[in-house]
Order: sequence, then C-alpha cells, then structure tokens
Amino acid sequence: MIRTASSLLVTAALLSGAPAALAQDDSGTFRVGIMGGENEADRLRNFQCLVDQLPEAIGVEEVALFPAADYDGVIQGLLGGTLDYAELGASGYAKIYLEDEDAVEPILTTVQTDGATGYHSFMVARADAGIETLEDMEGKKLGFADPDSTSGFLVPNVSLPEAIGMPIDEFFAETGFGGGHESLVLEVVRGNFDAGTTWASGVGDFDDGYTSGNLAKMVEKGVLDMEDLVELWKSPLIPNGPIVVRSDLDDDVKTRFEAFMMALPENDPDCMAAIQGGDYSGFTEVTPEFYQTIIDARRSTIGG
Repeated sequence: MIRTASSLLVTAALLSGAPAALAQDDSGTFRVGIMGGENEADRLRNFQCLVDQLPEAIGVEEVALFPAADYDGVIQGLLGGTLDYAELGASGYAKIYLEDEDAVEPILTTVQTDGATGYHSFMVARADAGIETLEDMEGKKLGFADPDSTSGFLVPNVSLPEAIGMPIDEFFAETGFGGGHESLVLEVVRGNFDAGTTWASGVGDFDDGYTSGNLAKMVEKGVLDMEDLVELWKSPLIPNGPIVVRSDLDDDVKTRFEAFMMALPENDPDCMAAIQGGDYSGFTEVTPEFYQTIIDARRSTIGG
C-alpha cells in the first residue's frame, strides 16, 4: 500500500506521541488503527475493503491504515487523537476510559452467530505435551497474549485464581507474553510455552477453532491445525470489544460511518468476516456502560 505524505506524518505522530492536532486537520484522511498480534501483511489485507469503500460511504478523501506493533500502539494513538477509528478489546477500551473517558466513543460491537454479544478466553496446550487438564499446568510455563488484551491477560488474571485455588504466581512456575494472540499460539505449538491464553467465540466446534476469533483466523490462514492443540480452560463470557471513534470526529462522518458498519454484514459479508476475524451475525449499538464490569476489573487488577 502506498501512503501519502500526510499519512506518513500521522504515522510518525502515532509512534512519537505528537500532539492531537494532526488528526483533527482538514486533510480529508480517515485514520484506522489496527491492533497488533497478527502478521502485518494479513492485517492490511483484511482491512483493504475499508480503504476501498469508506471514502465514498462516509465522505472522506482517503482511508489510511496504521497497523500497530502491539495493542498499546493503537491505544496511545486514540488517546493522542492521531486515529479516528479502531476495533478494541474490552480491556483496551477500559485502559483508554480510565485515562480519558472522553477520548473515544464506543458505538458498536459484534453479535455472535448464536446471538451472544460476548466471547471467551481459552487456555490451550500442545496435544502431544501430556497436558490434558488445567491441573496438569501446575509448575509449568503459561503464556499470555498482550498486557492490554482482555482474553489474553485481564480475564485470566481475574478468573484463573478461583479455578486453580491459588494466586497465579504460586501455581505456575513462570508466566510471560507471546507478543499477541497469533504469536502466542505459535509459541505454544513450538513448545516455548506449555500453554497460552487466547480468544474464540466458543460457538461451533473446537476442531474448527470455533466460528470466530484468533484460533479460527489461524485455521483459515493455514498456520494452525487444531489437532495440534488441546483445550484446558474456558473463561466466563466476556463482552465483545467495541468499535470506537474519536469523540471529536465530525458528527456527520460518525453517523455515516456507523450506518456503513451496520449495513456491512449484508452489503459485504466477506469484508465483515475479514475485519472481524470470522463469522458474526452483525453489529449492535453499545455505550460505555456495556463495559463497566471490565473497566472495574481493570481498575482493580492492573490499573489504568
């Protein structure tokens, strides 16, 4: 993808934490932040349909994609005003809210094929490692996806102590981060972690990686065979992450963008599946209150 000079300037601002004014000028560029954790080329390809369709749909001159190396890159871009839209996990949104509750507006979230507006954290291990239950992980090495991941870090830290009957650092010999969900699962397959936490809808079959989520995306790309993994633990339902827009984005652009996204499952289901990572029935509107439990959990567990 060829970026314009203005797009490169915004990229530099995103990485350096430059003032927010760059994203609020009249350049006519709609700036899309893409979370880390998956191969960059795949992320850019998945979001190309928005580059092609959004300019006409929402009345901007161009759409620029900014794939961050990790979750925090997008979070800081939204806090700094150098991004206009991103799709976050609930914990990532909570981090923004706890620092500046007026920085972004959550407008939509996905609806699973069974009608649920949530998904699950899963702990998976290599199928040939002799680890078949959560109890088998005592004294072993657990990998998390990213410090700002809801399913890959926050929820396991909240839910696992009850499941194992003790603090995480007393049960596992070691914990670490895998550099995002895809990278983490690959590290588990390679044996660098005994198990790792990632996300999936929990709808459908484990053998397929379920209907959506990181496991399903990896299976579809051909980088993961689910026969190589075994499921050890499944979290309670987690609120699906929000689509957020910059709060001071032009109101007409916001309205057009939300309408475009609401119609996307019917107008272009392939685009919907690409940017969301699997099969969903559509979107529903959300407000900050939808994420209050995650905001509270993040505040009490790992802070802002």
